[in-house]
Formats: sequence, C-alpha cells, structure tokens
Amino acid sequence: MRMRTKKWARPELEVCPFYLKAPQDNKGKWKYAYKKQQPLWLELGCGKGYFLAQIASENQDKNFLAIDLSSDMLGLTKRNIEKMYAEKKLPTENVMITWQNIERIKNIIDGDIFERIYINFCNPWHKPSQYKKRLTHPRQLMNYREFLQNDGEIWFKTDDDGLFNHSLGYFEECGFEIIYKTYDLHESGFEPNYITEHEEMYTKEGIKIKFLIAKKVKLVVSESNVELQKEC
Repeated sequence: MRMRTKKWARPELEVCPFYLKAPQDNKGKWKYAYKKQQPLWLELGCGKGYFLAQIASENQDKNFLAIDLSSDMLGLTKRNIEKMYAEKKLPTENVMITWQNIERIKNIIDGDIFERIYINFCNPWHKPSQYKKRLTHPRQLMNYREFLQNDGEIWFKTDDDGLFNHSLGYFEECGFEIIYKTYDLHESGFEPNYITEHEEMYTKEGIKIKFLIAKKVKLVVSESNVELQKEC
C-alpha cells in the first residue's frame, strides 16, 4: 500500500537538526558529522523509524545514520525519534537521517567505515528479473563491503522465506560468515531485539520472523565475485 503524501514532512525536515538534505557533503567524513566521534552504525531503509528510535536512544555510545528514499517516510522517522528521545530526556546528538536511493549508496558513502549495518524487512522482489534490486543481492553486498569494517556485521530481518534463503547464499558468495541465524526470531530468545512496525504487523498475522547476523571476513576470490566487483 502506497503511503499518502504528507504535506508537513518536507517543511519539518527542512528545519530538523538531525536531517541532512545534502548527504553527499559528508561523503568520506561521516565520523566527523556528529558531536562525538563514536562507532558508526547504519540502517538501510529506516521506514517510520520505530526501530531506529529505539536502538539509537538505547545505544548512546554509537552514532547512527539512517537512510530512506521517501521524504514522507522520513518525516515519520523524525517524529518518532523526537518522541522517543523526549521521553528519555536525551539530546538527538547520536542520530542522523537522510534520503538516498540505496542502490546508489556509494554516492554518499565512500571512504567511510561503519561497524554495523541493519537491513530490516526490505522489499523481497520475488521475480527473478528483479533480484538485483534486493538490498541483500550480491551486487549490493559487494558495495557494503567497501565501507564495512573488517569483522563488521550486517544484521538482517525479514518475513519472507524465499528472500531469507537466497540471502544466506548471497552472503556466503560475497565473503560473509553467518554467525547467527534463526527462522523464528521471537521464539529464539535472541536479545536485544528492537521490533519494527513491519515486524509487529507480521507477528500478529502469525508469520515467523527470520533473522541472521553476517560477519565480514576475507573474501575468497572467485569468478562470480570478480564480475560483481566490476559491476560495482
């Protein structure tokens, strides 16, 4: 379902101190964009920001950057962050939000180093002709490797069985070690788990949440990933 246009979103974002209208200006120097220099964590496709508001407010020793393409969505993200931080009486100094087509992430992140990446409930793109659009497709993972630190991690959640099973292969192909996986996150006992708006909805429908942690390790060069590197 397409989100209704929110006329208030752009004006509110324009004056939001933690929204960046021109993210390319921080390319290669994201660590200097925050009041404190701390490890950088990145969320790709932050949606309405429920997840981001929780994790960023509870991890003040990390700096968070969250990206989405829709200003309407980012407007909701902004409000949810403000609400959560106000409730906890915290300054919004460790969080930033911005817009970008994630397929072109290198336009705004290049030469930067992130400790962790979160990908929550991205579009599964079910048709084979659409697989390259997946945020966990090898073409994207090879891009992420360039700004993910050695031993850095990608935390990935989805409701979609096909996407999850394919992604296990994608990560292995691109030099990631799966250090944790579960096909039923809520029964696994894994903590901490910050619940997203999609996660809450799917869980109420009885759909099990799939989750994995993939660690960046040394890439074993193969013909397939050499071609991927050329594409990127």
